[in-house]
Amino acid sequence: MDEEIVPILHVKDAGAAVDWYERLGFVKQWEHRFQLDFPAFVEVARGRVRIFLSEHEGDARPNTLIYLWVRDVDAVAVEFGVQVREAPWAREIELQDPDGNRLRVGTPSGAD
Repeated sequence: MDEEIVPILHVKDAGAAVDWYERLGFVKQWEHRFQLDFPAFVEVARGRVRIFLSEHEGDARPNTLIYLWVRDVDAVAVEFGVQVREAPWAREIELQDPDGNRLRVGTPSGAD
């Protein structure tokens, strides 16, 4: 097993959040609820990159910022209708999910 970090993002509606993350290339892996009417805890993955989306109060701070390296930031920018900007370390964009979590998405400079 490779060790890794999996960020947890707070979401109000896991279903709506999963739909938004699917636009970013993530796929829902599983969902857990202690009972049917309890908050959801969901994993989404894009290749080996995973994020937990939690409806549980206190699991994560609102407005969290995470950075996602991708092979083609231009394709992501087109999907979300945003402009790519040049930074010294990457070509990147910034997105905000429906719950206010921020994602900087970049392709490293010189990655062709």
